[in-house]
Amino acid sequence: MLLLYSNYFLMRRLSALLFIAAILGSAIVFFSFKKPEAARRYTAPATQINFIEDSWGEALKQAAVQHKYIFVDAYATWCGPCKMLKATTFKNAKAADFFNKNFVNVAIDMEKGQGPELASTWGMQAYPTLIIFDSAGNPVLATVGYIGAGDLIKFGQKALSKKPAAAR
Repeated sequence: MLLLYSNYFLMRRLSALLFIAAILGSAIVFFSFKKPEAARRYTAPATQINFIEDSWGEALKQAAVQHKYIFVDAYATWCGPCKMLKATTFKNAKAADFFNKNFVNVAIDMEKGQGPELASTWGMQAYPTLIIFDSAGNPVLATVGYIGAGDLIKFGQKALSKKPAAAR
């Protein structure tokens, strides 16, 4: 009787181990297959404005190559309205789509790197300052302070309306 009893528990343990091995094997096989090519190429719509960080020179180069205006977010790390722009307005899907499509976007900390020199050149007096430049680095339009996504899109549209017809 004791022999039957111990064989019973041994068989239960073996079947439990086989069951776990089958589950793990299935999971490995399932997750090892690659996604179809079409699924890998799909990119979701932009969920935020994509900025070049702290590189005015790179923004100028990209704007010249892409024939686009430059949108500058001139900010300071301690600035509350600057943080609100980053947390809300710049993460709005409509604003992101519009600015990523139409501008080379650059965010510059005006208190480090080349920021202080640019702040002096551009006559910065408050943060955030949002400026749109043509591809040669000439200012087109600016605004100071926090603005919502709808107003940011209008701001961008107004700047683009100043673009020469041949360059549109």
